[in-house]
Amino acid sequence: MGVKGKAGSGGNADEQEKVSFTEHLEDLRATVIKSFLAMLAGFILCYIYSRELYGFLIIPLNEAMPKGGQVAMISVTEGFITFLKVSLLGGVMVASPVIFYQIWKFIAPGLYAHEKRYVWPFVFSATLFFLLGASFAYFVVFPFGLKFLLEFPGPEVNPTISMGQYLSFTTKLMLAFGAIFELPVAVFFMSRMGLIHYSTLAKGRGIALVVIFIVAAVLTPPDVFTQFLMACPLYILYEISIWVARIFGTADQLEEDAREEATE
Repeated sequence: MGVKGKAGSGGNADEQEKVSFTEHLEDLRATVIKSFLAMLAGFILCYIYSRELYGFLIIPLNEAMPKGGQVAMISVTEGFITFLKVSLLGGVMVASPVIFYQIWKFIAPGLYAHEKRYVWPFVFSATLFFLLGASFAYFVVFPFGLKFLLEFPGPEVNPTISMGQYLSFTTKLMLAFGAIFELPVAVFFMSRMGLIHYSTLAKGRGIALVVIFIVAAVLTPPDVFTQFLMACPLYILYEISIWVARIFGTADQLEEDAREEATE
């Protein structure tokens, strides 16, 4: 009887694990669908103004373009596809608050009750820093990066830039900078939940610097200048994150810091 009882208990545990896993998949499915619908709504809205959005995105290129350079449509369908991609990029920006909210809802079941109250600060700060990162790419990185890249071959070369290739370049960088600007936000909430300690971040500066340059090399075009433009703000954000974790860490972490300082 004891063996059967154990087997029965094991069976119930297995069933509970299966149900829990199935429910988790259902939550993931709902998160993806709702995020997709938000992006779709943003896409439709931005498609109406796709020409204006592309005209806005191309301003840094026009200002950095050497004399004789031009933007060209290489294939018959490139213009149409480019405007669709512009609308999709705009849709992601417009839907970002909903996307971050859905991400929070997905992870919320694994949080304590006092941690779940951070939902609106998370949505607001995550959206703000994502848009700040994309804006930093547009207003800071593009003017310097494009000017350097377009003038590097010399005055004897007249660049002809494909509108689709330029959009791919800008989209990749804007989304990448939007993502890396989330670092202080992630560190803030992880430190409040006691998942990370500022001393760990401080001691890992050397490793972080190597990782930062690897990330910059992966996320940027294959040129040192653009990689440097991403690596510098990313390292600054890392240093800011250390102070964020130190200031907003949990009470247990603060007590641990006090004991370490007293020991030293």
